[in-house]
Order: sequence, then C-alpha cells, then structure tokens
Amino acid sequence: MSGGLSSGKKKGLDAVSDGRGVIAALAIDQRGAMRELFGGAMSLPPEEVPAEKLVQYKEVVSRILTSHASAILLDPEFGLPAARERAKGTGLLLAYEKTGYDKKIAGRLPSLLAHWSAERLVRAGADCVKLLLYYSSTSDGEINDQKHALVERVGAECAAADVPFFLELVNYAEGLDDKSVAFARIKPEVVRQGMQEFSKPQYRVDTLKVGVPVNPAFVEGSPSAGKEVLHSRSQALELYRLAAQAAAVPFIYLSQGVSNETFQFALELAAEAGVAFSGVLCGRAT
Repeated sequence: MSGGLSSGKKKGLDAVSDGRGVIAALAIDQRGAMRELFGGAMSLPPEEVPAEKLVQYKEVVSRILTSHASAILLDPEFGLPAARERAKGTGLLLAYEKTGYDKKIAGRLPSLLAHWSAERLVRAGADCVKLLLYYSSTSDGEINDQKHALVERVGAECAAADVPFFLELVNYAEGLDDKSVAFARIKPEVVRQGMQEFSKPQYRVDTLKVGVPVNPAFVEGSPSAGKEVLHSRSQALELYRLAAQAAAVPFIYLSQGVSNETFQFALELAAEAGVAFSGVLCGRAT
C-alpha cells in the first residue's frame, strides 16, 4: 500500500492498515444520517437530537469495536472523544467535509468544515484525511468542474501536510433514486468513470473509497435480490473487473448502508473476480 510514498504518507497508511497492508476500517463519521436514526428512536426531529447523544454513541462504538478494526473513521464535530477511546494500534481517519448537501442547489455540491484544514485534522490526531464527494460522470460539466477543483485543493493541502488523502465517492445521477433499477443500470459506468477520473495525478488521491460497481439488489443470487435481476453472476464479475481496471490508485470498498449479509456477498464477488482491492470501510452494515 505504501510504495513510492513520502515518509508521512507511508506512516499514515501503515497506521490505518493491518500487518498485511489491508485496511479493515470502521466508519462512524455519520452525522445527518445518525441524527435521523436517533430522531426516529427518540420521536424527535433530527435537528433536535442532542449532540451529546451522537458523542456518547461514537465513544461506545469506538471503545467496543476498534479492537476488531485496523482503523476508525470519525468526524471532528462529534467524534474526537471517540478517537480517544479507540484501541491501541487502531488508526484514525478524520472527515473534512460537512455532512450532507443543500438540496435546493443542483449537483449535491460539497462543503468543507469551516474551522478545519488538513493541517488542523493532523494536529487533532488524524493519520489520514477523508473527503466525501457525491459524484456522477453524467452531471453538468460546470458542476463537476467545481468538484474537480475542490478535490485538487484538498489533495494539495494533504500533500503539504504530508498526510494520506482518502477520497470517498458516493455515486448518483441527477433525477434518479439511488436505489432504483434505473440507476442500477448505469451505476457500473458511473463508478468506473469516477475511479478513472480521480486516479489522475492532479488530485493527489492516495486511496479511493468506492461502492461496488453494481447494486447487489439486482444481481443473481444476492441475499437482497428482488424480482428483477439486471446482472448474472458472471456479468457482475466482469463489471467489477472493468471498474478495477480504471483505477490507477489503491481503492477500498464501502458498505453503503446495505446489510452485513449483502455486503459480504458483494465482497465475495470482488474476490471471485480477482479484484485487487485494498480493504473495506464498513459503517451501517456493521
């Protein structure tokens, strides 16, 4: 995972990997999504969920689960106390983006946390810096140009701070439900093109975090499959290979909120396809 890197980037990647160089990380940087879950359980609007509930939950998860993980991904808004609770030898990734996006503006444009920088995240203990980006190769060129510029900016910051840069790509298409059959049809190409784009050297991405290139709910034999099947198992394996071939930097797979059983199925497909992924970052599936 660390050939040809600066000393700081090598140190950061080693910190979040296990002895085999595999990333087996736990994602607990959710903020808006976590407020919604707590709000449902507490019969409160998400915005009224006390911040302390999120802080306490992240602390407990970190204390109990990090002995089973190579690293934990947290946010600096509610997660720094949890970072102090992680098991010895467990690495720390910190998120740099604000949660969610402004639904009134087209393009799901990202925003960085106002009081943070890559350097400040490192001073807070980050071994690696993570940026989440909603991205679709089908989006308007003006929208994507803004996103490309932001990723270049963060990549330059991370290079200056000598800290690894993890870019999380959340794929979507304007006007389509992310879980719909319509999006499932185009997801393989959207994932492939995103991996290809952000492998380019101007972004200085060290590791891509991506969803698997198919929606498992539409793959033959999936535990979450419904009546409609878009891909046979052999077709799904080929789509995994095509996406992986587009990446020129290491990548890890995200669980993207599916069940643990479904994520396991998705990873088995990746292994069967012979894809050289560098690990996983698993949140809600856990």
